[in-house]
Amino acid sequence: MNQSRSEIAMNTEQEQANAEQATWVREHFQKANGYLVEKGLVTDKVLTKECRYLIPHIAIWKFTLRGSTDKVWAINGVCPSDYVDAGVATTARDALRHFSLRWQLRADNILNDANADETQQKFAQLLINHAEACYDIVEREELWVDQEF
Repeated sequence: MNQSRSEIAMNTEQEQANAEQATWVREHFQKANGYLVEKGLVTDKVLTKECRYLIPHIAIWKFTLRGSTDKVWAINGVCPSDYVDAGVATTARDALRHFSLRWQLRADNILNDANADETQQKFAQLLINHAEACYDIVEREELWVDQEF
């Protein structure tokens, strides 16, 4: 059966979109891995079934660490790169909730510090903005319906 020109065009557009998404995921994987290395953590593998990608905004990764049974959650994208021990969250959604709370608390500490300078105060506002945006994502049920955990 011959495909129409519109079917061929739709297939080509879908293939291009899939390629762009794969590129985004690969780039953010490399950035997350590099960030963890900077923090002194060498990863062994990424647990892709437990990760979540909200392209083009954020990626939530779960990594095992080399030479250890330890695991970490890492986050990157338009938000600050960060990581936590995987024991704090069972799912990517819970990890995102944890990052949101963590950033809010970090911002509160900065804003309550009488010695915080203007740069630190701006950073605190940035953390608050990202914490609120991430919490909004956590609350959107439709983004998590296919999460297996």
